Amino acid sequence: MSLLNFGLFALLLQTRAAVGATVTERAAAPTVTLDSGTFVGTASSSNTQSFLGIPFAKPPVGDLRFRLPVANDPYNGTLTVNAFGPGCPQQAIVLPVLTGLSEEVVDYVTNSIFGTVFPSDEDCLTINVIKPTSATANSKLPVVVWIFGGGFELGSPEMYDGTTIVQRSIAMGEPVIYVSMNYRLSAFGFLGGAEVRAAGVGNLGLQDQRQALRWVQQYIGKFGGDPTKVTIWGESAGAISAALHMVANNGDNEGLFRAAFMESGSPIPVGPIENGQKCMLILLPEVAFHQQTFPQDYDAIVEQVGCSSASDTLECLRTVPYASLKAAQDASPFIFAYQSLVLAWLPREDGTFLTDAPQALVQQGKVANVPFITGDCDDEGTLFSLSTLNVTTDAEFIEYITSIWLPEATTAMATTMQEVYPSDISDGSPFDTSILNAITPQFKRLAAFQGDAVFQAPRRFFQQSRSGKQNQWAFLSKRLKYVPVLGSFHFTDILNIYFDGELTDYLINFATKLNPNGNTVPNWPAYTTEAPNMMTFLDGLFPTTITQDTYRAEAMAFLTNVTLQFPI
Repeated sequence: MSLLNFGLFALLLQTRAAVGATVTERAAAPTVTLDSGTFVGTASSSNTQSFLGIPFAKPPVGDLRFRLPVANDPYNGTLTVNAFGPGCPQQAIVLPVLTGLSEEVVDYVTNSIFGTVFPSDEDCLTINVIKPTSATANSKLPVVVWIFGGGFELGSPEMYDGTTIVQRSIAMGEPVIYVSMNYRLSAFGFLGGAEVRAAGVGNLGLQDQRQALRWVQQYIGKFGGDPTKVTIWGESAGAISAALHMVANNGDNEGLFRAAFMESGSPIPVGPIENGQKCMLILLPEVAFHQQTFPQDYDAIVEQVGCSSASDTLECLRTVPYASLKAAQDASPFIFAYQSLVLAWLPREDGTFLTDAPQALVQQGKVANVPFITGDCDDEGTLFSLSTLNVTTDAEFIEYITSIWLPEATTAMATTMQEVYPSDISDGSPFDTSILNAITPQFKRLAAFQGDAVFQAPRRFFQQSRSGKQNQWAFLSKRLKYVPVLGSFHFTDILNIYFDGELTDYLINFATKLNPNGNTVPNWPAYTTEAPNMMTFLDGLFPTTITQDTYRAEAMAFLTNVTLQFPI
C-alpha cells in the first residue's frame, strides 16, 4: 500500500461516520435510560447503534480546573447524544520544515496526521458507546475501551470510527461493545511541579480516563455490556495510558478492567512530577549550538499568565481566562519540536496515582495481574526524527542525547551510547533498508535511538519483567516498510485494526476469551523470556510470521539501564 493511500485514513474514518448518518435518517433513533435520564442516540449502521458525547464527569472548568474529575450527579431529563463532544484543549500544531523530502512523506505528515483539527473546549469530558443493535441490558457482552493517542498533546475519539470494530465482532459471532472517551491533554491534563504534587492533582488526564472506566462499570450494562469483561486498549499515548493504568494505584486496577491491549506504548521511563517544574534548557544546532528556553513547565506557565506573585499559584491558574492559559500552553514545544519525544507534558510519578516511577513499579511487581498484548511498529522513531534534521555530525548526535535525553549521564555512558547506536547508516531506522533513507548522516541513527528509547526498549523491559507472572503476547509491525524515509512508521498499525485487519480479529478474540487466537487468524504463541515470540506483520504474499524478540539486545539493555537511573 502506498503512503498516499495511507493518507486517506482520516478521510475514510470520517466518511464512514457520514454514511452512518444516512442510515440514521432511515431508522428510529435508539434510546437508553441511565438513572432518570433518557439518552437518544443514532443507528450508526444497519446493525449498530451509537451514543456519542455523553458527559461522564462534571465540566473541569472554573474551580474544577486542575482538580480531579468529579462524577456527574444522577442523570435526568432527555439528552440527544448523536455527535461526538468537543475534544479537550489541543496543543497548537507546529510542524518542522520538511523541504527536501518526498511529496508522499510531506503529504502524510502535513495532511494525514495533522491535517484534521477537531473542535475543542475546556468542557470536554464526554464518553461514547457503540453497540450491536441486538444488544440488550441482558446481553452481557465484552467491552473494549479505546484510549486515543497524540503525545498527550492532541487527539479526539472522533478520529476513530469504532463502528468497524463492532461490525466485525458481529460478523465473527463474538459481538462486543466499543467505548471511547476524551481526557484532558497538555498543560490542562499533565501539569507538573511540586505544587501539583502537594495538591494531589497530578496526571489529571489519566485520572479522567480512570473516571471514564468507573462510568463504564456503573452504566455499560444498560447498553448490553458486561462490566466484568472490560479490555482497555490504546495506541501511542493511549497505549502508554493503558500501561500506566496497569501500574497505577500500586497495581490495583479496582476491578475496572480484566485485560489490556497496547499498540506502541508501555510503562515509560519517566521520573517524579517535579521534573515538570522548571524550564528545560534546549540546545538548538544551527551553524553552532546555542541556548534557547521554551515555556513548557509549571514555573513558565505560571509566569506567562501572570500568576508568579500569587500566594497560591495553582489557585491563581484556576482563575486565568481560558484563552490566556491556552496561549501559554500553545507556546510550549509541540511533539515535532527539536526535543521531540522528550515531551513538554508527560505523565509522571505523583505520589498518588503513580506512587513511583512507572518502570520502578514494574520492578517492584506492582502491576495489575491481567493478561495483556503489546507491540510496536518496526520504525517507531522515524516520524519523530524529522525535527532533528540539523543534527548531522557525531558530535551533534551525542550532544543531542546528553542535553535532551540524558543530561545527568556520565561520559562513559555517552561513549557507550555512541557504540550501541552506531553512525553506520545501514544499522539505522528504517531498519533493514541498507543505505537508503539516510536523508542526513544522523537521521537513521537518531530514529533508531528514539524508537527504542520510548517504544521498543520499554516494551521489552515490561514483557521480560512480567514473564511467567501473567499471560502476554507480543507483536511487531513491519508493514509499509518501503515508505520513503519513514518505513514502518509509528501509527501504521492502526490500519491493521480499524480497517478489518488481523489485529481486529485478535483484539475481538482477546476481549472475548482473554486469548487472541481464533479460527480466522494465524496462531499467535504467547510471549515468555524463554520463548520471546512476536507475531510479525509483513508486506507481501506472506503477511504474518513468528519472529523472536532478540534484535538490538545489547543496545536496548544498555538503554534501559541508563533510563532506569535517569528517567525523564
